[in-house]
Order: sequence, then C-alpha cells, then structure tokens
Amino acid sequence: MEYDTEKVTRLMVEARNALDALYELAKLPREEFLGSRHYVSSAKYNLLVAIEACIDIAYHLISKNRMRLPRDYADSFRVLHENGILNEELTRRLILMSRFRNRLVHIYWDVDDEVIYSIINENLEDIEEFLTRIVEIIK
Repeated sequence: MEYDTEKVTRLMVEARNALDALYELAKLPREEFLGSRHYVSSAKYNLLVAIEACIDIAYHLISKNRMRLPRDYADSFRVLHENGILNEELTRRLILMSRFRNRLVHIYWDVDDEVIYSIINENLEDIEEFLTRIVEIIK
C-alpha cells in the first residue's frame, strides 16, 4: 500500500485529537451538553474534523494507489471497500457518516443538537474502527 507517512500520520493525529475532545464532551450529562452552545458547537466542529480526516485519508490512499476516482465523499469509502481495505458493514457506516458531514456543512441550521449528543455517545466507534483498519493496512 503506497502512502505518504507524514500526511497519513498528521491526519490520524487530527482525527485522534478530535475524538479525544468528543469523548470529553460525551461525558457531560445530556441536559448540561444541550444547554451550552459552546459544548454543542465544539462537538459539531470536532465531528467535522474527525470525519474530514477520515475522508482525507481515504482520498489520499485512493490517489496514491491509483484506485478509481470517487464520485463524492461517500463513494471514497466504497472505493476502499472495492479494493479490500474496508469490510461492507464499516463501509456502510462510514457512508452514513460522510452524509452526516454534508448535513453539518451544508444544512447546519437543520441539525438537531440531540442528534449530535447521540452521535458522540453512540457512534464514535465507527471512526475508531476506520483508524484501526488504516493502521493495519499501512504496516
């Protein structure tokens, strides 16, 4: 697997830092989290950073290894699946994650804060699993 060590490492560190911040926010009681614009905004930002880092890693691996060009962010995970890098279930979850990223960026006013709280408490393992898989394939 071809890749730029410095670039992938930097992206993984960014994703990890964002996840660490999200885990801290997830410890907050629901009412405290939802009652603070600061907490909600921080969660949204760190979700974006973590998701963007995963997408950037996917695009980097696709480019360096001359895989087919993805049609969009969601398709980048399909391309990794087609090339044996991701399993079907993780691919499905990452596609949903990338679509959620699009909502955060393009329809940010319509993202329910309750959904953000739910994601940081129930879905961060998708990003963890992706990062673990990337470490496995670049060794």
